[in-house]
Amino acid sequence: MYRTNNLNIKGFTEVVAPAQLKQVFPQTEETSEFVAKSRQQIVDVLENRDKRLMVLVGPCSIHDPACALDYARRLAKINRELNDQLLLVMRVYFEKPRTTVGWKGLINDPDLNGTHQISKGLGVARQLFCSITDLGLPVATEMLDTITPQYFADLISWGAIGARTTESQPHREMSSGLSFPVGFKNSTDGNLRIAMDAMSAAAHEHSFLGINRFGKISIVETSGNPHAHIVLRGGGGKPNYAREDIAATEQQLRERNLPGAIMVDCSHANSNKDHTRQPLVARDVLDQLEEGNTSIRALMIESNIECGNQPIDAAPDLKYGVSVTDKCISWAETEDLLRDIHQRLQTMGGRRTEG
Repeated sequence: MYRTNNLNIKGFTEVVAPAQLKQVFPQTEETSEFVAKSRQQIVDVLENRDKRLMVLVGPCSIHDPACALDYARRLAKINRELNDQLLLVMRVYFEKPRTTVGWKGLINDPDLNGTHQISKGLGVARQLFCSITDLGLPVATEMLDTITPQYFADLISWGAIGARTTESQPHREMSSGLSFPVGFKNSTDGNLRIAMDAMSAAAHEHSFLGINRFGKISIVETSGNPHAHIVLRGGGGKPNYAREDIAATEQQLRERNLPGAIMVDCSHANSNKDHTRQPLVARDVLDQLEEGNTSIRALMIESNIECGNQPIDAAPDLKYGVSVTDKCISWAETEDLLRDIHQRLQTMGGRRTEG
């Protein structure tokens, strides 16, 4: 008999089940309450009941858990000072999409050496989610693998669907069942329709194959996610955060009867892939808020302890606090920018929320 199955498969390795991993790194009563409150605060910002500006800030990707926790402690400290005007959420991205090949993130390859110890990566990721949540910081991450939400979705306050996966049916289906708000990025060519199609799809019920908490293949039935929104990241070599771009986005959202909240990604094509331009993008958005815009509810900033990036093949001799994926602004620049945003919002007065 001819062999016709698994011709290009080198092997199978079972991974830990979600329920088993949660026993090792459990969610506490305190963190479950915090996550629930954080999700509601994010929804309130997106629906303009909470007048603060949400800022998702943190490394492009996590490759050093100790460094990520160092960053989180700094962000938690400044959060206590600025939370009357800003809802700060930390980017904790463990999965990275690759255009061709490359390092796929800490879950896929936690040792950064091509050994792909995925069970270890899942444990490292969940432990770090727990540790950052314990600091009183909501966490945000990109939802790239459709199986991994069962491992740590209980700790996530906001999720992103990236520009490369917004058009993917499995990711739209998965988003329909997630328990937190989800931002869909416009496509890499700048197309907004694809993100808006995704928002519509995610709001509806779906049935699809996935896993349950015991790791068993299951039919997943969802009720739809009412808290999807659009993330403008530029595309096709052009930014899309200018006033005319925002107005066009607002109009298209109204025409399709979709949620009107807009997040502006200060990185990627909006900064022409120049990390030093992220503060310029953020300050331009603040100008628009000063002029009376109410649809822009959030910013996204790629930031690390040190600026720039470095090649991952330098491991294990990597520089501390420097990204191994996209270039980031430094913590010093981040702190200055967040304080500047806070001061300008205070001056505006109208965006402040009490309590």
